[in-house]
Amino acid sequence: MPHHLVVDEEWPSDWLRTTLETMVLAIVSERETYGYAVASRLADEGMGTIKGGTLYPILNRLEREGALGSQWRLGESGPGRKYYTATAVGRKRLDRRRAQWQAFTQRASSLLGTERSTP
Repeated sequence: MPHHLVVDEEWPSDWLRTTLETMVLAIVSERETYGYAVASRLADEGMGTIKGGTLYPILNRLEREGALGSQWRLGESGPGRKYYTATAVGRKRLDRRRAQWQAFTQRASSLLGTERSTP
């Protein structure tokens, strides 16, 4: 169920650039899906609008690296769509990235969450 978060500010582009591949892999790992649905999910989760020129190169790279598989399907009332699924390689990469993310964000939160007085 989408959260429909409202983002009052844009996320710094370097934050998105750094995390977008892992977020895309996480979404595709949940279930078979296609590019537009991935972009919609990112928007629903408050990540803003991710354009196709950013998203599709990530999907293609993940596929080339063996993290995703894909299959073209005819559309019921429109053009065909390329559906993506996570492979064992992709799920393993996602597990590793999630563990790394948890460690990183805990350490960063510790540093950023503490008010420190300057001399």
